Formats: sequence, C-alpha cells, structure tokens
Amino acid sequence: MNIAFFLLPKQDVVCLTLESTLRQTLERMEFHRFTSVPMLDNNGEYAGTITEGDLLWYMKNSEGKVTFENASKFLIKDIPIKMSNKPVSIDANMEDLINLAKVQNFVPVVDDMNRFIGIVRRSQIIEYCEKFVSKESMNFNS
Repeated sequence: MNIAFFLLPKQDVVCLTLESTLRQTLERMEFHRFTSVPMLDNNGEYAGTITEGDLLWYMKNSEGKVTFENASKFLIKDIPIKMSNKPVSIDANMEDLINLAKVQNFVPVVDDMNRFIGIVRRSQIIEYCEKFVSKESMNFNS
C-alpha cells in the first residue's frame, strides 16, 4: 500500500524551525498538547524531532541559566536531541513505517530531495494493522 494514503500533509502538521526559541517551542507544544514536534531547517528539510524530554533535560542541565522567563533567548537548534526519529521517503513501504512506528509517535515523510512533506501518525499505522489482522482472523475462522 502506498504510504501517501496515510500522509498528514505538511500544512496540517505543527512544525518548528531550527530558529524557533525554547519559549515558542514550549508554548506551541502546550497549546497543541503535543509531546514531540518535527523541526525543519531553512530549506524545508526535516532536521529532527524535538520532545518535551529534550526541553526539560536542557533546562535542568543548564544549572539555572535557562528559565521560562528567559527561554526566548535560546534557540532549539542548540538543544541536544536525545532520540533520532528517522524519516522515510514517500516511496517507502508499510514495513518501513511499521518498524519506525514501534519507537516513534509519528514517522516524518520526506521527498526525494529530503524536503519534509508531512507525517504518518502511529495511530493510523495501528489502524491499518488492525484491519489486516481482522481480515486474517476472519479468513482463519472460516
């Protein structure tokens, strides 16, 4: 099955640029109630995924230098990312998506020039698998 069927396009995805501030990131994540958000570089290429944990560890390890009050002075490009959420090409197959969805809330999708074009949410992948398993179960019971 073509993964484009599951794609939530870029214009519908909350994304941040590497030039976003820590405060902007916190506020957007809180507003949308997300625990992780894709980051894009100035060329629209996928640059990684930042998580609440990344932000919290950065603030904790700053030894009091980073507070919510001065969080607008720090850019997310300077925040260490703990996990590497791997993207897939739009040409990827469902197996690639399933393997990544085991460890990622969403799978970023890029075109052949590595430009970010959207995400596939884990919930959509699970729904796809559920339908497949249900069909197999029905065939087995027949």
